[in-house]
Amino acid sequence: MDATGVTETQFPRELVEWAGHHSGGVKRLFDSHSGRPGKSLLRTNLISMLETWAEKIASGTKGTPRILLLVGGPGNGKTEAIEHTIKCMDRGLDADGKLLEKLSQAFHPPVGQAVPRTIQADAGSLAAVPSQLDLFVVQDASVTAGQEGRSASELLVEELSSMFEGPDTNIYLCCVNRGILDDALIHTVENKLKFPRDLLETITRSVSLSSSALSCWPLEGFPEVASWPMDVESLLISPEDSKLSPASALLEYATKPELWPGKDECPAGVACPFCHSQSLLARQSHQEALLQILRWNELASGKRWSFRDLFSLLSYLLAGNQATTQEKQGSPCEWAMHLVEQDNSGQLNKAPRIGQLTAIFHIATSGYQHALFHDWDSSVANLIRQDIKDLGLDKSLAQTRTLRGLQHFLASRKSNYLPATIASLLENLSNLLDPALASPDTEVTVSSRSRIKLGELDIRFSRSLAGGIDFVRKYQILSKMEIDLLKRLAEADALLSAPSIRRKRPTAANRLQRILRDFACRLVRRSICSRSAVVADSETLASFQQVVEDDDTGQSLYEVAKQVKELLNTRQGFEVSLTTTFGQPLPPSQRQATLIVQPRPVKMLQLPTQGRPRSPICFLQIGTGRSQQPIPLTYELFKAVKELERGLSPASLPRTVVALLDTTRARLSGPIVRDPEILMDATIKLGTDGTEIGQSWNGFVATLGEGQQ
Repeated sequence: MDATGVTETQFPRELVEWAGHHSGGVKRLFDSHSGRPGKSLLRTNLISMLETWAEKIASGTKGTPRILLLVGGPGNGKTEAIEHTIKCMDRGLDADGKLLEKLSQAFHPPVGQAVPRTIQADAGSLAAVPSQLDLFVVQDASVTAGQEGRSASELLVEELSSMFEGPDTNIYLCCVNRGILDDALIHTVENKLKFPRDLLETITRSVSLSSSALSCWPLEGFPEVASWPMDVESLLISPEDSKLSPASALLEYATKPELWPGKDECPAGVACPFCHSQSLLARQSHQEALLQILRWNELASGKRWSFRDLFSLLSYLLAGNQATTQEKQGSPCEWAMHLVEQDNSGQLNKAPRIGQLTAIFHIATSGYQHALFHDWDSSVANLIRQDIKDLGLDKSLAQTRTLRGLQHFLASRKSNYLPATIASLLENLSNLLDPALASPDTEVTVSSRSRIKLGELDIRFSRSLAGGIDFVRKYQILSKMEIDLLKRLAEADALLSAPSIRRKRPTAANRLQRILRDFACRLVRRSICSRSAVVADSETLASFQQVVEDDDTGQSLYEVAKQVKELLNTRQGFEVSLTTTFGQPLPPSQRQATLIVQPRPVKMLQLPTQGRPRSPICFLQIGTGRSQQPIPLTYELFKAVKELERGLSPASLPRTVVALLDTTRARLSGPIVRDPEILMDATIKLGTDGTEIGQSWNGFVATLGEGQQ
């Protein structure tokens, strides 16, 4: 707020600092200027649990775990959780900020001194009613400051052991990543430390994603300990005590109109892609669509968005990638204004520079839809250059400048242009969900009253860009700069249709037109579809989400289990090869021997939820008795099942799905061939002539195939 009480414009300039490699994306303990871009605490289920835990510790409630381990990698909110827990403890002790002040001083030593690995505070003496309560805080278990010469894993084992040996009034808070946890377990095994080994094995199992994961709050078998996996719960799902998910709350704050320039305040005006993105995402429906796309990406890839990932993503979508030349131009809006000036000067220059040729392409593709689905075919850049040369196009023509701009823009996509902190996530998202690959039969909303099929869009753009633009322009759904770029592409398309140009090299002209029309259609598809969460395989993703998040009957998972059963078994039953081992090629069919048993059942596997976060993965239970085993229901397996329903041949299944099914069959086969009860009703099929061997009451019986004696 300024002196007049008016909120000062902050965005998109301040969004630059949200990126993971800037100060705003990294949380430092007791530093109010770091790691909290949304200015308020982003609530999760863990935050609520920590608040309750801190109150119980402060009040001395019996049976409360006193050793707390928050497990996960960087950017998952461990530091924020620790700080909030200490604030709640200070409040519960009525310490009037004394505990916070003491720990803040300890975590901010004089310049030149490192923060010790373990910070200890006599919390009980700072309470309104003094008591015996010693608090030990390890903000990062990978740090060895003050304990040089010893490994982080060794120190963790020592700290856990001393906490168990110490008085019940010792409270231990520790943030640890999985690597240190594994190293500590290895240390206990190598040094034959039985109790620490049992404890660390239990902790490791409790924070895993396996179907047999143990209770972690409190830790099964160790009621004094509580652990929590920070990288399991999705930040795109609302916690139990809040209507908004952390991602939704963050996006809502980042797009607040009062924090952005007014209509006439942005230096780039209507051409600013960042202000245009804000105006779109300020709408509830568009916010929900973006969050849905991010959630589907989690489900399809199996990778969860962390807090730091979300900070970096919103910085990138709403302020661009400041690791590029944008930094030289000041704020994102000023960078956009610079590009507008570059484009205007390029239109007047007979020999424009590359920056002038590509300016309009960079502006039009800096909207959040194109930043999210960023992938363009850079391999055709050289083809465009060669075709322009072969057609002998006049470089002074505006249409040729547009073609050259497209060439240089696509060529620039060969280099690293994504933020390093989220590059892999964005690459994965674009590959999995690109609206350019959505089914032509899919309908998309283009206005409050109109929906169109993507196939209609494709047909018009495949015939001519002018026709495609006329079709989509009437819905007023594209930005000014997108329309301007499409118009220039349409003019180039018209030039390539001229007989005087085509007769020189018709093949080159056709190829250039195809590239132009494909680029324009992808641009329009991404711009329109992203606002409605219409992406590739959106129906399958929606069905998979229903299965994963189904809290009621489990009907969806039951249907999938039946379909997986059909995949694993044949018409005769479950087949086990007796002439080869897993991974080896099969021998010639006439030399094969196959054990055929009763079909293996496939059931839903209900996972434990008591004292642990909900699993992001569903499991199916296959087989019975000793051969029984769980398999994860991955998105690829689910998608394969759905495609088989639509008529896909099993021979066309993805290699990853085939590998999962083959591995499952191999793991089932070992116990089956050693189980007398299963073998009672089994037969062995030899070769290709139909000979079968079965078991009788006094031996074996062979049944010859047709034509055999």
